[in-house]
Amino acid sequence: MSPTDPIEYQDNAMKAPKKLDFHRHPCFNPDAKGKYGRVHLPVAPKCNIKCNFCDRKYDCVNESRPGVTSSILTPDQAGTYMARIVEKEPRITVAGIAGPGDPFANGEETMATLRTVRRQFPDMLLCVSSNGMGIGPYIEGLAEIDVSHVTITVCAVDPEIGRRIYSWVSDGNVVYRGLEGAELLLSRQLAAIEKLKRFGITVKVNCIVIPGVNDHHIEAVAAKMKEMGVDLLNCMAMFPNVNTPFAQIPQPDKDMMESLRATGEKYLPQMRHCTRCRADAVGLLGEDRTDEFRGCLTACASLPPIPARQRPYVAVATQEGVLVNQHLGEARTFQIWGAEEGAYRLIETRKAPSAGGGIRRWHQLARILGDCRAVLISGVGETPAEILEKSGTRAIEAAGFIEEGLAAVYEGRKVGSLKGRSRSCASGKCGGSGNGCL
Repeated sequence: MSPTDPIEYQDNAMKAPKKLDFHRHPCFNPDAKGKYGRVHLPVAPKCNIKCNFCDRKYDCVNESRPGVTSSILTPDQAGTYMARIVEKEPRITVAGIAGPGDPFANGEETMATLRTVRRQFPDMLLCVSSNGMGIGPYIEGLAEIDVSHVTITVCAVDPEIGRRIYSWVSDGNVVYRGLEGAELLLSRQLAAIEKLKRFGITVKVNCIVIPGVNDHHIEAVAAKMKEMGVDLLNCMAMFPNVNTPFAQIPQPDKDMMESLRATGEKYLPQMRHCTRCRADAVGLLGEDRTDEFRGCLTACASLPPIPARQRPYVAVATQEGVLVNQHLGEARTFQIWGAEEGAYRLIETRKAPSAGGGIRRWHQLARILGDCRAVLISGVGETPAEILEKSGTRAIEAAGFIEEGLAAVYEGRKVGSLKGRSRSCASGKCGGSGNGCL
């Protein structure tokens, strides 16, 4: 099957099979290169691995390569920027997230952005590019919002070679180096590819060709990726960057790249039209408009949070899905509700950040609920309430049936009558004020 062929898959147990036509993705279909375009939304500044060829410069307008962007956007800002881009360039059919770090070292921001784009542009193809280290827990969520294309960068399938390419990899707060780090990264990459294919997602693998390091290893990568069910292989020439360990290694020449692609083609279709896009690239692959839209990107990056009244959803902390009956700090998931034609509809369920982590936990939650005008909870401390409020999500203490709370929020009623428990710890175990809920 070609990576551009329409496929039908069961993307979620709660949803009917959906047919996707991938011919409008210019990176996966060379025939679409001059007809359809893409926009990269730079919402992911952090990275969870350190490659010896990489130097991420967030404001380098004179370079066109991965890892470079002029500005960083929040999910709200990305939604506004997306709307402005599509208005001026209607040939955009793909919204992607490719950094400038890794999308899943910035998981909350990435998922919030993808949800925003899916809501605003139901027919837009959604795409992410990752090193594979942290994507695993998010794959089911990607399938739920119909992310159809994922790129995983795999530079080696032998950890002895990988240890020369990566300085370190980070798993949460733990950093791994050398062979241990390379082994962990490869295991995560292979597990991610297997899971992505299980969910029917089209997978492209980028393999950075580094002369003298992994150029002899490309066939092994291609063979393993074929075994994993990968759809497309993109052998990319390394771009030498100053102030990196590989700065003195020359860029692979055209003959080397063509030879390696021909070898890889014995196993998988090859991408030969890659332009090594920036993290803020926009336009057609052969008609890039990144410079033209730079002012728009910068302007959107300075926008304040979207006012609560313009956000479509309301989050609810509930144990059984009928009552508002969980304190903000005890909720492990939040139901996300929307209003349509006078009725309320459950959109999805989102995981809350893990307990612990101090104040960072509430900033993470604010990003997760970034498209919600309010969150209905039975109790909330002053610190998380203030953080949510500043982000544009109102924390409303309530008790009783979920639909009564939703009606009060969406219809603009006074919410005082909804208030349930006082601001004390909902667990009843610590006797605290609930202000920290750490």
